[in-house]
Amino acid sequence: QVQLVESGGGLVQPGGSLRLSCVASGSIFSRRVMGWYRQAPGKQRELVVRTTSGGSINYADAAKGRFTFSRDNAKNTVYLQMNSLKPEDTAIYYCYANELGISFWGQGTQVTVYS
Repeated sequence: QVQLVESGGGLVQPGGSLRLSCVASGSIFSRRVMGWYRQAPGKQRELVVRTTSGGSINYADAAKGRFTFSRDNAKNTVYLQMNSLKPEDTAIYYCYANELGISFWGQGTQVTVYS
């Protein structure tokens, strides 16, 4: 069983920045596929960024150049640094992990970008 706990969401003006954190429970953290998804009101959940089992990092087009994924294996934590935020980035952001083919999700953290 993997538990994921996100933090770091909030209110920010366009052009601002936020850093989301996700602490994962359990062992062998360094081998897990991890990532971030988001869901805006009235829309389906969509990929923001995720790693692959080979260690690559894949960003959605909307995140490229503005968002950065990182992980600290010693702290069992992954991060999403979000810069140059836009109103269309407003969504609930979910941390994701895949362990042996099983998907796990955090509870989500709200990000609101407002003028």
